[in-house]
Amino acid sequence: MKEDKKPDSVVFNTETQKYDAALKPYATSVGAPVITTTDNIAWKNRSINKVNHKLEARYSELKAEYDSMIQQFEYNKLIFEAKFTFEPIIGQTYHLYKRENNETFLSIIKPDECNFNFMGSFYLNVEQIWEKV
Repeated sequence: MKEDKKPDSVVFNTETQKYDAALKPYATSVGAPVITTTDNIAWKNRSINKVNHKLEARYSELKAEYDSMIQQFEYNKLIFEAKFTFEPIIGQTYHLYKRENNETFLSIIKPDECNFNFMGSFYLNVEQIWEKV
């Protein structure tokens, strides 16, 4: 049996044996509306700029937070490696000094009350983390 060939103006799918003009992603007749592609280059460029600025700002925030955390780690390491013979009290400020032999020690004596080699003052917060004053 010979298959009837439909004219080109009729959209007939020979595989499914159905008319599927409404399912095509393109115009199938002369009277169909013109399909034009939208120019989204400007939108893409604006979006790329916005996303880049947001990501750059977030990166800067994270980097600043990371740098602060590393600095805090270094301060805490410095203090915990120092000599002291008392139990520090949360909420108090202590002072770090260096001896001639490069040994560090923590003291309650303020820098203006002594002649030690002053390195910095530190506050013990409620999380028991030393913060530079």
